[in-house]
Amino acid sequence: MTISGPKQPLIRVLHDESRGDLRDPARPRPVRLYLWEPSHPSTAPAPLVVVSHGTGGSGSAMGWLVDPLVEAGLRVAALDHHGNNFVDGYEPEGFLHVWERPRDVSFALDVLAREQPLGPVGAAGFSLGGYTAAALAGARVDPHVLQAVLTGAVPLPDIPEFPGALQALRTRHTEDESSRRALDAAGADLSDPRVRAVFQVAPGAGGFLTPTSLATVQVPVGIRWGGADTVNPYESDTRPYLENIPTARGCSAGPDVRHDDFFAPEADPAVRLRVGREAAAFFVHHLA
Repeated sequence: MTISGPKQPLIRVLHDESRGDLRDPARPRPVRLYLWEPSHPSTAPAPLVVVSHGTGGSGSAMGWLVDPLVEAGLRVAALDHHGNNFVDGYEPEGFLHVWERPRDVSFALDVLAREQPLGPVGAAGFSLGGYTAAALAGARVDPHVLQAVLTGAVPLPDIPEFPGALQALRTRHTEDESSRRALDAAGADLSDPRVRAVFQVAPGAGGFLTPTSLATVQVPVGIRWGGADTVNPYESDTRPYLENIPTARGCSAGPDVRHDDFFAPEADPAVRLRVGREAAAFFVHHLA
């Protein structure tokens, strides 16, 4: 596995005893962290930015967003979300139980806070990671929309990394009680008061969230999206964040920018490098 960046991160695997491993519920849920110290450390605790990857990705592949943050003097912790990262493999819950992602971040912050002062905290995310960051500021999944998706009343958007995710989830969780617990967890308030600023890149799941919850977000939110993004289109995924979050400000990264341009090796890196620098400037302004 190749990890780009100003220096190699410290890699740690934490275990959340409050939740089970998706492959063996008797074991605790793993949360892998990639930790970078700032390039220009100071005596005071540096601001910390937590980075959440997109669907099927990995914190190890978020160098385009991590590098500018580290160079700007920020401490960075990127996560691998269990069941939804290419390092460990995929599980249907990892793709569909999206509310577990912000819980990963809060758990990681709890562990890090016990070890040293955190300093001001921000959250950044790409694609489904954009939802993760917003959930930490108060965005909530609408259980009614989720139930419609799980029952097939509303079609689930394509998941190229796991085409049979919904059927696999139905096979694994057939009891009504399991479904009810999932719906209850989906609509929970997952906000973390330590998160003081949020930056989203091509955010996903905007149409699955309640406008009321988005209206409660009070921290600064920066958003960038691709004008040619057909994976997380502006109208269905980005607009709900931009129009319902009162503190949200954003702009298109370009009319021809696709979703893949933020991560595909064959894509021109200019866009993601520019957006990474804009994210760093955003967090320096709001956290420093």
